[in-house]
Amino acid sequence: MTKLNPTAEPARKIVANIDFLSSPEGAPLIVRRFGAFSVTLSLGLVVPLQPASAQTSGELKPVTIQSTREDLQGSATSASEGVVTSKQLRTRPVLRAGDIMEAVPGLVATQHAGEGKANQYFMRGFNLDHGTDLATFVDGVPINFPTHGHGQGYTDLYFLIPELVDSVQYRKGPYYAQEGDFATAGSVRIRTLRKLEQPFGLLEIGRFGYRRILAAGSVVAGGGDLLFAAERGGDDGPWTVSQDLRKTNLTAKYSLGTPDNGLVLGATHYEASWISTDQVPKRAIDNGTIGRFDTLDPTAGGRTRRTGINGEWTRSEGGVQTAVSAYALRYSFDLFSNFSYYTRGCDADPLPAACNGNVALDQFEQVDRRNVFGLGARQSRPLKLGGLDGQLSFGADLRRDNVGEVGLYDTFQRARTSTVRSDEVQLTALGLWGQAELQLTPQWQAIAGLRWDQRDIDVTSSVAANSGSTRASRASPKASLIYSPSDRLDLYANWGRGFHSNDARGTVIRVDPRDGVTPVERATPLAPATGYEIGARQKWGTTLTTTAALWALDLDSELLFVGDAGTTEASRPSRRRGIELTANWRPAPAWEVDADLSLTRARFGDSDPAGDRIPGAMERVATLGITYVSGPWTVGARVRHFGAHPLIEDNSIRGEASTLVNTRVSYRFSRAVELSLDVFNLFDRRASDVQYAYASRLPGEPAFADGVTPASVHLHPSMPRTVRVGVKVSF
Repeated sequence: MTKLNPTAEPARKIVANIDFLSSPEGAPLIVRRFGAFSVTLSLGLVVPLQPASAQTSGELKPVTIQSTREDLQGSATSASEGVVTSKQLRTRPVLRAGDIMEAVPGLVATQHAGEGKANQYFMRGFNLDHGTDLATFVDGVPINFPTHGHGQGYTDLYFLIPELVDSVQYRKGPYYAQEGDFATAGSVRIRTLRKLEQPFGLLEIGRFGYRRILAAGSVVAGGGDLLFAAERGGDDGPWTVSQDLRKTNLTAKYSLGTPDNGLVLGATHYEASWISTDQVPKRAIDNGTIGRFDTLDPTAGGRTRRTGINGEWTRSEGGVQTAVSAYALRYSFDLFSNFSYYTRGCDADPLPAACNGNVALDQFEQVDRRNVFGLGARQSRPLKLGGLDGQLSFGADLRRDNVGEVGLYDTFQRARTSTVRSDEVQLTALGLWGQAELQLTPQWQAIAGLRWDQRDIDVTSSVAANSGSTRASRASPKASLIYSPSDRLDLYANWGRGFHSNDARGTVIRVDPRDGVTPVERATPLAPATGYEIGARQKWGTTLTTTAALWALDLDSELLFVGDAGTTEASRPSRRRGIELTANWRPAPAWEVDADLSLTRARFGDSDPAGDRIPGAMERVATLGITYVSGPWTVGARVRHFGAHPLIEDNSIRGEASTLVNTRVSYRFSRAVELSLDVFNLFDRRASDVQYAYASRLPGEPAFADGVTPASVHLHPSMPRTVRVGVKVSF
């Protein structure tokens, strides 16, 4: 909802009370660590920006900032939401499709296996794995897979063609009624182009056997626009064993009318196969047993296939906006992984000869076969309540996952040796939501929302004791208050409850599937979270926009299904708090600078001798982007830094910090021909994409003992300096 223009007043200091953020234990949710800063942050931004004459006359001149981040002044409902447009996305060097997600401030997208596997994400103190607490959508279609063979919320964006992305909208925190499952840390909604002004062909080649060809275009058909694209790519990577990535993407999209009044029909097909070089033990690199780009299991890897159709009908009339959408998806996935190498059968003396052989023993296969169907509807309309103007929005979404097989198998060089578990799962997810926005005064806006979700789960397992059915529901209220003392400044207070679903198998499990006897704790079907935030969004003159957010997020439990083991791991309640700052500055028409800083404190909320640190929780993320666009030249450079972080609960093992610089330069020779040069890891830093601490065994080491063999660092290295050259020809 766009707020009414506030009555013009001289900008002034505001006295705020933040006692409502403190907890009964005397340890404020936000204030204890960041409280003093929060007062300065929120109040210090309220400064006079208009000339004195403008203030006293009661008139505020309109402010326009030409930015590649959409101007949300006066329309956003929190400081930690935003929209990044295609103007910036075109200047960003993109190593892999999922790197588009790094357009979200404070989000890190990495990879810990072959390039065909979904990215790993980090944001707001979460090691999100492949998407557990981050809801992601492409053209309105949810991408997270519940009860996935590899991990809950699995988010694979390799089917995305970066050149077709039109915008990335992000919202952090559980404050938005329309966002449901997985949207605890936040949500990302990616929109693709409706049409291309000119058809084009793109050829890219690069170091390490990288090659990619893309053809895309639009034609007028039946009064609308038909967009089509085909992509074929391959990449061997810097690994000792070639990753032999083979990827194909096909997409078509028919658009009729406008985004507000029209119809869109889409179809996508993606398939890929690859060989993985999984993370390797740092101790083996340090003692010279292997190199950074070596593998201990050359048969690890995977294949996947995804075919989907979707449609959306929209109508806007008389202030009423309506949208109805539907989608269907057929999906298959096989992944062969090996993270612990030589532990299987190597837990007693004398050790079998294979335990010190040349072939790794601990490989396993994860399988997923499913059909997905979904419907969604939403409407917003003007609201008049007691003389107050506002807007009422409501909607519903329904999803059905028919998982024909979600399985875990022990394998040896991709041949199955035993079944840990194989399940059929039917999962039905229903969500209903409503939200009312009221303009209380020209300066004050209030928003209240409520979401209700239900899950119906049915599991048929190869381990009979782990079959069963269950149903769960959860109500999630939301509330926000917005104060706009001028057209240049918005202040926000947000609160909301949300949730992420847990793996369906974990909600009915009774025994460890490996032995069929050991009791296993069941997972909560819908794990709740509560979020708090105060923030500010401000324009400084006509060239600079900043946001600041002080936030907290409490999770009752981080119960997760461990796909690598086939069991439920009951984690602990947690609390995350942080500060996020963003700035977008245009010092001159051709130049743009954007910077983001995220500082997070993540702790388990209970006492445990093991410690209170949350493994993998990023404590510091900073990015800086500089772009220059003038005439035929486009130049972009981006610096991404994430700091050292705990890898185990007692903080005795920490992951190393990483700073990478990526650049992109393109030159348009004419309207038809453009040459581009991308350089990733410009300074060839010896960094790691991801780091973990867990127990493993290598040849020649003592017998493995679960719970006794100490944890050590395992890493997946970042790509060394990588150069890619592209030629784009438009027709």
